[in-house]
This record gives sequence, C-alpha cells and structure tokens, in this order.
Amino acid sequence: MLETRFKVAILIAVAVFAGLPIMGILRGTSLTPFEKVENPSGRSLTQSLPSQDLGREETPINEEMVYIPPGPFIRGYDQGGFDEAPQREIFLDGFSIDRYEVTNHQYEAFVAASGHRKAGPPSRYAKNMARMRSANQPVVYVSHDDAQAYCAWKNKRLPSEAEWEKAMRGPDGRLWPWGNEERPGSANWARVQDGAEVTAPAGSFQDDRSPYGVMDGAGNVMEWVADWYLETAYRDSPEKNPPSPEYGMFRVLRGGSYTTTGGDVRLTSRNKMVPDFRDETIGFRCAVSGKWGGDQNRKEAEKS
Repeated sequence: MLETRFKVAILIAVAVFAGLPIMGILRGTSLTPFEKVENPSGRSLTQSLPSQDLGREETPINEEMVYIPPGPFIRGYDQGGFDEAPQREIFLDGFSIDRYEVTNHQYEAFVAASGHRKAGPPSRYAKNMARMRSANQPVVYVSHDDAQAYCAWKNKRLPSEAEWEKAMRGPDGRLWPWGNEERPGSANWARVQDGAEVTAPAGSFQDDRSPYGVMDGAGNVMEWVADWYLETAYRDSPEKNPPSPEYGMFRVLRGGSYTTTGGDVRLTSRNKMVPDFRDETIGFRCAVSGKWGGDQNRKEAEKS
C-alpha cells in the first residue's frame, strides 16, 4: 500500500513540474510601470500597422536570410534569471538566419507540397485563429517537430540558441533590439496599446529590428530553437560554438510574443516547453551554417 501511494505521489509531482512552463506562458509575469500607467513617457505608444483585412488578397513578403558574420558576441545577463548567467563572450562561426518569422503563406506551401499536417489547434481552442491567418502573419500552432520538418524541407535547420541570441542582440550585448533601455510600444507585446491585438504581419514593428536587420525578436511570437533546455547551459557550455545539450525534457523558446507581459521581455530571457506543445503564441524561423546561396538557392528555385 505504501509503495502504491509513493508511486502516485511521484506521478503527481512530475505532472506539476511538467506543467509549470505552460502555466508561466499563459500567466505571464508581474506588471511593470509601463503597464500600470496609460503613457509614462509622454510619447505615443501606438504604431501605425498595415491593415489586417483578412478578407483581401495580400502580397506575400519576400523570403530573405541575413548573414551573421563569424566572431564573438556577449551572451547571457548576470542581472536576469539564474539560467541566463553567467554573462560572457561567446564565439560563433558565420551563419545565416531568416530575416522574418516563418509566415502562414510559407508554411502552407510546405503543407501542400509535403502532406505534412496543417498548423492549427482543435476547434475549441481557436478563438483568435480567425484573426491570425493572413499571408504575412507568422505561422503559429506548430510543434518543435513541425518547425524542424519545415526547415528541413527548405534545406535549412532551426537556429541554435546561441545563434538566435547573437542574431537578435548583435555583438554588443544589448538587452533589446534597439538598445539597453526598454521602450513600450516598440515590439508586439501585451504591454501597451501598440496597434496589434494579435500577431502582426512579419516586420511591422520597425523598432524590433536587430543590429543585423533581423525582425521581431522581442515580440510577435516566441520562437522554437534547436536546443534542449538545460538550466545551467550558459555556465557549462564551451566558449566557441556551444552545442545543444544531448537530451532533455523541454526544448528552448526564445523571444517574446504578442501576449508577453511583465518584466521578462528582454532578449536574454529563456523559456522552455515540451516539444510537442502547440500554441497561438509560438512560431519559428530557420537558419543555415555559413552564407545562404549557391546550390541552396538552386534547390529553392526548383521548388517554386
């Protein structure tokens, strides 16, 4: 009898800990001063965004990749969460990363060509999806495996966690794409009236542009990256081209989403989720090692 009770207790504990990341994403964090007052800075907090009339035809944005040259960058943040430390210099080889998050138009082409399952939730969870299906909004409700499958179809891969952070922060270790001071309304968050109730078309928030020109790292949707989550990864990994941990329970999510609130919206924040989880706040982008061109471009042309 005692052994049975012990097993039940262990199962309950595992279920609770596995559900913590989901509860964190749904709950958000505590409000900041930007969210407690209507306009703390006196400047306009609302951006003028492109019309999201989902009943009209929309010209798909061009697919672009940005080359991130080899060299060092500052990873981590000592004043952040325990899993963001230590802050130190990391060297990465050159790589290319999508300028924009993968869009509905791009993902639908993949589904049509490959027969892969569509992006989407059970109907009872789809309250916002009718407003999130325009061609240039980021695709959501994709699992880590879905994201990997799309990138492989494009002859690409998911970026490593280190690659994502360098592409968004630049080499100088800034906390937001625009610098080291938070600006309400500069990314698609749930913090102020920024002109977007749900996801915005990729690239709509011009302030949310990294020093390399990569868009929407701070807001719009959280993004799957390749790595397994390890709380001590920043402490234990090598200083050159840090690899993913070999295994884990969770995959890493980086960046903020249109539902993000509270203080943990800087680019150094790390999130985690079970790989098969799908949600309207989660999307992705792809990367390749080295420069994107040559034979890779030829293969893409053959698909179009």
